Amino acid sequence: MTGSHGHRSRVLYELLTFAAMLAAAVAWGAPTPATPPAGASETATFSGGCFWSMNAIFERLKGVQSVTAGFSGGSVSKPSYERVCTGTTGHAETVQITFDPAVISYRDLLRVFFAFHDPTTPNRQGADVGTQYRSAIFYHSPEQRVAIEQTIADLKAKQVFKAPIVTQVLPYKEFFAAEDYHQGYYDKHAGLPYCQFVIAPKVAKLHKLYRDRLKTGS
Repeated sequence: MTGSHGHRSRVLYELLTFAAMLAAAVAWGAPTPATPPAGASETATFSGGCFWSMNAIFERLKGVQSVTAGFSGGSVSKPSYERVCTGTTGHAETVQITFDPAVISYRDLLRVFFAFHDPTTPNRQGADVGTQYRSAIFYHSPEQRVAIEQTIADLKAKQVFKAPIVTQVLPYKEFFAAEDYHQGYYDKHAGLPYCQFVIAPKVAKLHKLYRDRLKTGS
């Protein structure tokens, strides 16, 4: 989301990493633990580069109740977007997801997370460069930590990615919601160049791979 957004570089990046992400996505059908009781809600906190993209992906999945774009992993309370962009606060662009585990499991969310960003590039996603674009997962329980570690181990065993996975796995501490104009950004500004060149191809891939898992009208 910097400068001209590096449109051409980001499109090339999407093409080069598509195969690895597709392989990660195929694992969707893997077994998951027993279904929790209906009506329960859980929280997942992921950092996978530009939060506009992550927001657009996760909000379309059945079982996801809400997605908030914001910041985690830093040392400053209630940082502004502009300050996070300086790289001095230590925060990563993050999405906080509230979901119904009876409809979509945490492991399913992890599979989507790894399928829609590159977890092998430290502090960057395509043309977006900086510590705020790092790959990180903030777990809310010991069970989530186990699920994360097992998912990463499975991706490594299957050699889904050619380079080592550098995703940080950290205990959840704090999440700060970003300014209102960042929330649901893609749906509000789908015609802008960054949304057309970077986010729209991911949404199209989501429809292709997970059509049966999407909310009506997504």
